[in-house]
Amino acid sequence: MRHVFEKELNQLNADMISMGALCENAIQTTIVYLRTPEIDRHEDILSSVDQINHKERDIENMCLKLLMQQQPVARDLRTISAALKMVSDLERIGDNADDIAEILTLQNIKAEYLDSIELIDMAKAVDLMLSDAINAFVKRDEELARKVIDEDDVIDDYFNRIKVKLAEEFKDSSKNVDALLDLFMVTKYFERIADHSVNIGRWVVFMITGTLEGNTN
Repeated sequence: MRHVFEKELNQLNADMISMGALCENAIQTTIVYLRTPEIDRHEDILSSVDQINHKERDIENMCLKLLMQQQPVARDLRTISAALKMVSDLERIGDNADDIAEILTLQNIKAEYLDSIELIDMAKAVDLMLSDAINAFVKRDEELARKVIDEDDVIDDYFNRIKVKLAEEFKDSSKNVDALLDLFMVTKYFERIADHSVNIGRWVVFMITGTLEGNTN
């Protein structure tokens, strides 16, 4: 019976990795779309989001099956519980990528608008956070998970600097107001993706230590 349980846990791990990779791909595609908004990549992102949603349902069903049909020990119970929470954050990351893509399809944001703000740098930092969060889960790496949690301050600093810069731009009557508003919303969605990555990092720490630190939303 334990052999079967271990096999199912390994499958859960593989599915979590696959879902994380889909989220990473969605975020990376949004960054490319942001750099070259004249090329519509919304359908590519939607395809990833659809797969993410399917993975979420599959993983939730697998976790519930493991909880109901098996008798997991404390460590395994933490892994299953953490996976159930993490898939919710991964699904929301996919939704946020789609939200960004929908804004970019409006074609208000031009590549040259990015020259005076740090949005691309922020987006890259968020992408790295997500990648580290997934790797922390894969490797059961508490130190890497805590690094992801600490990186939240870096993203908050990016967000605040961009917000101040965009507020200054609003004072210039020659600026495209729709573009400025869209840039702010894209920045906000990347900040939310970072928050979800932090949540994943906290669930990884919980999975390893049994202690849930901070708030997960």
